[in-house]
Amino acid sequence: MTPAAATSKGTATRELIVERAFGIARRNGLEGLSIGELATAVGMSKSGVFAHFGSREDLQLSVLEWTAQRFTETVVRPALAQPRGLPRLRAIVSGWFDWVLASEEGCVILAAAGEYDGRPGPMRDRIVGWLSQWDAQLTKAVTHCIESGELAADTDPELMAFELAALADGLHNTRLHDPARAEDMARRSFERLIRSYSR
Repeated sequence: MTPAAATSKGTATRELIVERAFGIARRNGLEGLSIGELATAVGMSKSGVFAHFGSREDLQLSVLEWTAQRFTETVVRPALAQPRGLPRLRAIVSGWFDWVLASEEGCVILAAAGEYDGRPGPMRDRIVGWLSQWDAQLTKAVTHCIESGELAADTDPELMAFELAALADGLHNTRLHDPARAEDMARRSFERLIRSYSR
Protein backbone atom coordinates (compact mmCIF):
# COMPACT_ATOMS: atom_id res chain seq x y z
CA MET A 1 0.00 0.00 0.00
CA THR A 2 1.39 3.40 -0.97
CA PRO A 3 1.64 6.20 1.63
CA ALA A 4 -1.09 8.12 -0.22
CA ALA A 5 -3.40 5.11 -0.17
CA ALA A 6 -2.70 4.54 3.51
CA THR A 7 -3.46 8.19 4.26
CA SER A 8 -6.67 8.05 2.24
CA LYS A 9 -7.79 4.90 4.06
CA GLY A 10 -6.98 6.46 7.43
CA THR A 11 -8.94 9.59 6.56
CA ALA A 12 -11.94 7.52 5.44
CA THR A 13 -11.82 5.49 8.66
CA ARG A 14 -11.63 8.64 10.76
CA GLU A 15 -14.61 10.09 8.88
CA LEU A 16 -16.60 6.91 9.51
CA ILE A 17 -15.77 7.01 13.20
CA VAL A 18 -16.80 10.68 13.50
CA GLU A 19 -20.04 10.06 11.60
CA ARG A 20 -20.99 7.18 13.89
CA ALA A 21 -19.94 9.23 16.91
CA PHE A 22 -22.27 11.99 15.71
CA GLY A 23 -25.16 9.52 15.76
CA ILE A 24 -24.33 8.54 19.33
CA ALA A 25 -23.93 12.19 20.37
CA ARG A 26 -27.38 13.00 19.01
CA ARG A 27 -28.88 10.40 21.33
CA ASN A 28 -26.62 10.74 24.37
CA GLY A 29 -24.97 14.15 24.08
CA LEU A 30 -21.26 14.76 23.54
CA GLU A 31 -20.57 13.87 27.16
CA GLY A 32 -22.41 10.62 26.61
CA LEU A 33 -20.00 9.49 23.91
CA SER A 34 -18.76 6.06 24.92
CA ILE A 35 -15.61 4.72 23.28
CA GLY A 36 -16.88 1.19 23.84
CA GLU A 37 -20.22 1.86 22.15
CA LEU A 38 -18.47 3.71 19.33
CA ALA A 39 -15.95 0.90 18.80
CA THR A 40 -18.83 -1.58 18.50
CA ALA A 41 -20.66 0.72 16.07
CA VAL A 42 -17.68 0.90 13.70
CA GLY A 43 -16.52 -2.71 14.22
CA MET A 44 -13.17 -1.77 15.75
CA SER A 45 -11.37 -2.24 19.02
CA LYS A 46 -11.20 0.61 21.53
CA SER A 47 -7.48 0.99 20.84
CA GLY A 48 -8.27 1.12 17.11
CA VAL A 49 -10.64 4.04 17.70
CA PHE A 50 -8.15 5.82 19.94
CA ALA A 51 -5.47 5.44 17.24
CA HIS A 52 -7.35 8.07 15.24
CA PHE A 53 -7.83 10.51 18.12
CA GLY A 54 -5.45 11.66 20.80
CA SER A 55 -8.11 11.71 23.49
CA ARG A 56 -11.84 11.52 24.14
CA GLU A 57 -11.91 15.32 24.07
CA ASP A 58 -10.24 15.26 20.65
CA LEU A 59 -13.02 12.95 19.47
CA GLN A 60 -15.70 15.23 20.93
CA LEU A 61 -14.16 18.29 19.27
CA SER A 62 -14.00 16.40 15.97
CA VAL A 63 -17.69 15.54 16.23
CA LEU A 64 -18.49 19.18 16.97
CA GLU A 65 -16.48 20.34 13.94
CA TRP A 66 -18.08 17.69 11.73
CA THR A 67 -21.53 18.81 12.90
CA ALA A 68 -20.72 22.45 12.15
CA GLN A 69 -19.56 21.49 8.65
CA ARG A 70 -22.78 19.56 8.03
CA PHE A 71 -24.78 22.55 9.23
CA THR A 72 -22.93 24.77 6.76
CA GLU A 73 -23.56 22.36 3.89
CA THR A 74 -27.19 21.74 4.80
CA VAL A 75 -28.35 25.18 5.93
CA VAL A 76 -25.90 27.95 5.05
CA ARG A 77 -24.80 27.14 1.49
CA PRO A 78 -28.32 26.63 0.09
CA ALA A 79 -29.42 29.87 1.75
CA LEU A 80 -26.50 31.81 0.24
CA ALA A 81 -27.76 30.79 -3.19
CA GLN A 82 -30.83 32.97 -2.54
CA PRO A 83 -30.81 36.72 -3.28
CA ARG A 84 -29.64 38.98 -0.48
CA GLY A 85 -32.40 40.28 1.71
CA LEU A 86 -35.58 38.62 2.88
CA PRO A 87 -35.38 35.59 0.52
CA ARG A 88 -31.99 34.68 1.99
CA LEU A 89 -33.08 35.32 5.58
CA ARG A 90 -36.16 33.16 5.06
CA ALA A 91 -34.00 30.38 3.59
CA ILE A 92 -31.62 30.58 6.55
CA VAL A 93 -34.38 30.33 9.13
CA SER A 94 -36.34 27.67 7.26
CA GLY A 95 -33.20 25.57 6.82
CA TRP A 96 -32.29 26.07 10.46
CA PHE A 97 -35.71 24.91 11.61
CA ASP A 98 -35.51 21.90 9.28
CA TRP A 99 -32.08 21.10 10.75
CA VAL A 100 -33.44 21.14 14.31
CA LEU A 101 -36.39 18.95 13.29
CA ALA A 102 -34.39 16.53 11.13
CA SER A 103 -33.78 14.19 14.05
CA GLU A 104 -35.92 13.23 17.01
CA GLU A 105 -32.85 13.82 19.16
CA GLY A 106 -32.51 17.43 18.01
CA CYS A 107 -29.40 19.50 17.28
CA VAL A 108 -26.04 18.38 18.67
CA ILE A 109 -24.72 21.94 18.84
CA LEU A 110 -27.73 23.41 20.65
CA ALA A 111 -27.69 20.47 23.05
CA ALA A 112 -23.95 20.91 23.58
CA ALA A 113 -24.48 24.57 24.48
CA GLY A 114 -26.47 23.36 27.47
CA GLU A 115 -24.04 20.56 28.30
CA TYR A 116 -20.98 22.81 28.47
CA ASP A 117 -22.52 26.08 29.63
CA GLY A 118 -20.87 25.92 33.06
CA ARG A 119 -17.81 23.85 32.10
CA PRO A 120 -14.82 25.97 31.04
CA GLY A 121 -12.44 24.37 28.57
CA PRO A 122 -11.82 23.72 24.85
CA MET A 123 -15.29 22.28 24.25
CA ARG A 124 -17.08 25.29 25.70
CA ASP A 125 -14.69 27.65 23.89
CA ARG A 126 -15.43 26.00 20.54
CA ILE A 127 -19.19 26.08 21.10
CA VAL A 128 -19.08 29.75 22.13
CA GLY A 129 -16.95 30.53 19.07
CA TRP A 130 -19.36 28.81 16.72
CA LEU A 131 -22.42 30.45 18.27
CA SER A 132 -20.73 33.86 18.03
CA GLN A 133 -19.93 33.30 14.36
CA TRP A 134 -23.49 32.18 13.66
CA ASP A 135 -24.88 35.22 15.47
CA ALA A 136 -22.68 37.43 13.26
CA GLN A 137 -24.04 35.69 10.13
CA LEU A 138 -27.63 36.18 11.28
CA THR A 139 -26.94 39.84 12.05
CA LYS A 140 -25.43 40.30 8.58
CA ALA A 141 -28.44 38.65 6.92
CA VAL A 142 -30.81 40.96 8.82
CA THR A 143 -28.68 43.98 7.86
CA HIS A 144 -29.06 43.06 4.19
CA CYS A 145 -32.85 43.06 4.66
CA ILE A 146 -32.66 46.57 6.10
CA GLU A 147 -30.41 47.75 3.26
CA SER A 148 -32.82 46.33 0.68
CA GLY A 149 -35.73 48.16 2.31
CA GLU A 150 -37.56 44.93 3.18
CA LEU A 151 -37.25 45.61 6.89
CA ALA A 152 -37.71 48.98 8.58
CA ALA A 153 -34.70 51.26 8.71
CA ASP A 154 -34.81 51.41 12.51
CA THR A 155 -34.61 47.61 12.85
CA ASP A 156 -31.89 46.57 15.31
CA PRO A 157 -30.00 43.75 13.51
CA GLU A 158 -28.42 42.38 16.68
CA LEU A 159 -31.76 42.31 18.51
CA MET A 160 -33.46 40.53 15.63
CA ALA A 161 -30.61 38.00 15.40
CA PHE A 162 -31.11 37.35 19.11
CA GLU A 163 -34.82 36.83 18.57
CA LEU A 164 -34.20 34.41 15.69
CA ALA A 165 -31.82 32.39 17.87
CA ALA A 166 -34.44 32.38 20.62
CA LEU A 167 -36.97 30.95 18.14
CA ALA A 168 -34.58 28.12 17.19
CA ASP A 169 -33.90 27.38 20.86
CA GLY A 170 -37.64 27.43 21.54
CA LEU A 171 -38.25 25.01 18.68
CA HIS A 172 -35.48 22.72 19.95
CA ASN A 173 -37.01 22.61 23.42
CA THR A 174 -40.70 22.58 22.48
CA ARG A 175 -40.32 19.60 20.13
CA LEU A 176 -39.65 17.55 23.29
CA HIS A 177 -42.89 18.30 25.13
CA ASP A 178 -45.20 19.43 22.32
CA PRO A 179 -43.88 17.90 19.08
CA ALA A 180 -47.21 18.13 17.29
CA ARG A 181 -47.27 21.93 17.50
CA ALA A 182 -43.60 22.91 17.81
CA GLU A 183 -42.86 23.47 14.13
CA ASP A 184 -46.07 25.37 13.42
CA MET A 185 -45.52 27.68 16.38
CA ALA A 186 -41.91 28.34 15.41
CA ARG A 187 -42.78 29.19 11.81
CA ARG A 188 -45.76 31.33 12.81
CA SER A 189 -43.57 33.16 15.31
CA PHE A 190 -41.00 33.84 12.60
CA GLU A 191 -43.66 35.31 10.30
CA ARG A 192 -44.97 37.45 13.15
CA LEU A 193 -41.42 38.67 13.81
CA ILE A 194 -40.95 39.58 10.14
CA ARG A 195 -44.24 41.50 10.14
CA SER A 196 -43.22 43.40 13.25
CA TYR A 197 -40.07 44.67 11.52
CA SER A 198 -41.56 45.26 8.09
CA ARG A 199 -41.85 48.77 6.74
